[in-house]
Amino acid sequence: MSTITSRLAAAPISWGVCEVPGWGYQLEADRVLSEMTELGITATEFGPAGFLPEQATERAEVLKRHNLQAIGGFFPVILHDAAKDPLKAVSAELEAYQAAGASIMVLAAETGVAGYDQRHELDADGWNLFGRNLDAIVKAAADRGIQAVVHPHVGTMIETTSDVNRVLNDTAANLCLDTGHLLIGGTDPGQLARDYASRIGHTHLKDVRKTVAERVQNGEISYTDGVKTGMYVPLGQGDVGIAGIVRDLLAAGYGGWFTMEQDTILETEPADEGPVRDVRQSVAFLRDLEAGLAP
Repeated sequence: MSTITSRLAAAPISWGVCEVPGWGYQLEADRVLSEMTELGITATEFGPAGFLPEQATERAEVLKRHNLQAIGGFFPVILHDAAKDPLKAVSAELEAYQAAGASIMVLAAETGVAGYDQRHELDADGWNLFGRNLDAIVKAAADRGIQAVVHPHVGTMIETTSDVNRVLNDTAANLCLDTGHLLIGGTDPGQLARDYASRIGHTHLKDVRKTVAERVQNGEISYTDGVKTGMYVPLGQGDVGIAGIVRDLLAAGYGGWFTMEQDTILETEPADEGPVRDVRQSVAFLRDLEAGLAP
């Protein structure tokens, strides 16, 4: 079994497809999924609500038509509000996951505010409720054969190193190692991968320009403006140290997916080949990395 490429997946955000209202021009699913297949990618995350059909069997059929395996994906949910029942929101989505054969639910701790340009903090009661709800979802997903992981993400309730540590210390949940969002939030993703390899359930490989990430981190520019400025770049072209992180994960026995993500905002429909150009470079980088690991 190949060490990287057999577990290589794509995500629609690399094509500018995002759940945030007003994010930018949204490409049609058939184009995005066709371009994934043309790159030799065999698995994908679902993308935001509305990108694929809501009905479970229809969603599975679309992916089958493009010869793509479903691995699950990003699912925003509010975990800290006593007036909302996150299990109810998650339950219907888990049914769609089962129908499509998906195995990973990537939970983003939604704030209740649209977008990712504001910082939020929880008090002690909020953290307690958050932890109880998170553990309940992890169990409910596991009962269906699905692993629910927490995605540290700028502009959500889990953003900073302190937030990440609370999840690791106070809950049973595993993490989605998103190398870009962790770096922007102040956490060294390489160190986290080394220190908590056993708690990494899924991986989003992102590469970022640290100079732009620092402007987002210190509040000089918003997250959205950071993306527009070109904070995200093809794998191997930024400052995250993707090669070392992948090597460390493999050495630690990580058996999950490597999902490539390059957050992108499209102003209009691309006149040229568009985002697939950068994704192609990321695929080539990982294949070259894998070739260098061969005995």
